[in-house]
Amino acid sequence: MPYKNQKLDTAQALTLEWILQVKNYKLTLDKNLCVGCQICSLACPKEAITVTKQPKVAGEAAKKGKVDIDLAKCIFCGICDVICPYGAVKVTLNGEHILNVVDKESFPQLVRDIKIDTRNCPKDCVACVEACPLGQLKLTKVTYDGKPVENLDALSPSQRQHVKVTVDIPEDKCPTCRVCEYKCPEGVIKMRKTFEGKMAINTSKCPEGCHDCVDVCPITGTLTVADNGKVQVNELTCTYCGACKVVCPVDEALTLKRTNVLHTPIHSGAWNKSLERIASPLDAAKELKAKSGMKAQKMVSKRFVTEEVIK
Repeated sequence: MPYKNQKLDTAQALTLEWILQVKNYKLTLDKNLCVGCQICSLACPKEAITVTKQPKVAGEAAKKGKVDIDLAKCIFCGICDVICPYGAVKVTLNGEHILNVVDKESFPQLVRDIKIDTRNCPKDCVACVEACPLGQLKLTKVTYDGKPVENLDALSPSQRQHVKVTVDIPEDKCPTCRVCEYKCPEGVIKMRKTFEGKMAINTSKCPEGCHDCVDVCPITGTLTVADNGKVQVNELTCTYCGACKVVCPVDEALTLKRTNVLHTPIHSGAWNKSLERIASPLDAAKELKAKSGMKAQKMVSKRFVTEEVIK
């Protein structure tokens, strides 16, 4: 049992702590990064995390779902840290970012498959920076001798030719919405979605004039209001985080399925249970069945190799 535990909820962060004799566990939820989605609450093995819709004020936009964590249930396992698409949760042990569930190979890491090739990047282009809906993408320009470039117009044509452009995407905070990839005119950025799925809006079920899902969607342009006043979805940039689902007042109006999660290889009961909650039961079963088949195939191959050696 912890020597002391405490919970602090401020406008900027939600912080939980276990203070032991020689160990200090700390969980911090950055509310500026959190989008109020479903992922952490679905993955939590102790059901310590809840996401609830906040009351709506007449005439104002809907607010993102409120995330709360029950200190009595939380065991600081770090699964919420690992699974958060937006990097909003951080779990530390004695001040170090140590994730035992990953180190002990009981839970996978999300894969952000992001490739950047700036060789054809125009020196004066900032399209990817302006496109990033979360403001996470950074672009820097330096001269051949490493000096930062603040004004390209101040350089001579020969100097401009030697300017080097670098694009930095913090992978732990990137939900791989692919907006920057689509907006980049030169194909500098390529990525695969970490969460894949299907989403649909049944406009016949939507309450008249309700645009709550549009208000809270963290990826600009994914949910929009058409000319007829109905909500429409662009699945090209949807991250399937479920922030919209949290605030939707009618269950049948918005359907969301996660069909695949891009992650490092893992064979773990903890991950299997989380996957069943995150993805639809059918799609989770497909992944688990595929892994089971691969495991059986490896065992058969190993057996044949052993028999050949004996012969």
